[in-house]
Amino acid sequence: MLAEMGVRVFLPEAPVVAQPAPVAAAEAAMSSAPPPAAAPRAEARPPAPVPQRPVAMPLAPRATGVESMDWAALEASVAACRACKLCNGRRNTVFGVGPAHAEVMVIGEAPGENEDAQGEPFVGQAGKLLDNMLRAIGRDRRTSVYIANVLKCRPPGNRNPEPEEVAQCEPFLRRQVDLLKPRIILAMGRFAVQSILQTTEPVGKLRGRVHHYNGVPVVVTYHPAYLLRNLPDKAKAWADLCFAQSLLDA
Repeated sequence: MLAEMGVRVFLPEAPVVAQPAPVAAAEAAMSSAPPPAAAPRAEARPPAPVPQRPVAMPLAPRATGVESMDWAALEASVAACRACKLCNGRRNTVFGVGPAHAEVMVIGEAPGENEDAQGEPFVGQAGKLLDNMLRAIGRDRRTSVYIANVLKCRPPGNRNPEPEEVAQCEPFLRRQVDLLKPRIILAMGRFAVQSILQTTEPVGKLRGRVHHYNGVPVVVTYHPAYLLRNLPDKAKAWADLCFAQSLLDA
């Protein structure tokens, strides 16, 4: 109606709302700022190698003809033997040490960690004690005593030998005795004693009398490692050595 009557109508303009200064500044900065640089890419690295477990080699029958081997062939056969599972954990076989004409043969149980590392029987603290014991009766491992073990490989964690392991190694030990022809054997430790004498009697009941292995007199005594833990029994071991020496003197 007012428009038709020639009256102009003026509408009020919309009020301008001022933005708070921080917001306006932020918008201005965003509109004028260069686009953000892309984050640097991490340098590609090869994956860490996964440690490989040693692969167990297959077992193989023990070499034949052990009973007729000479020293060199026998030692080579022991080094190559894979007749039982002990071969997969060894670092070295432990054949034996000493002169091939020794009158006295010492037979221990099985190699330990030090023996496995060095390839020689009775080393470490037990070996030092054995050397002292032998020197007390005028013997030495390098010149007058041959030292060997029932087992030629170390059982894992120095555990007790298993019957199958002893059975696989026995022909090697028997042949060593055949070749050496000692006048007397000192059997040291329960497993060595029970293995070569085929008995279940404890060492304490077997001491002080003569036994035989492969035709050779055997004197039974304690293992040096046992003596390190049981010092009072050193006197008994000394009596066993004196008994063995008396048999030699006779």
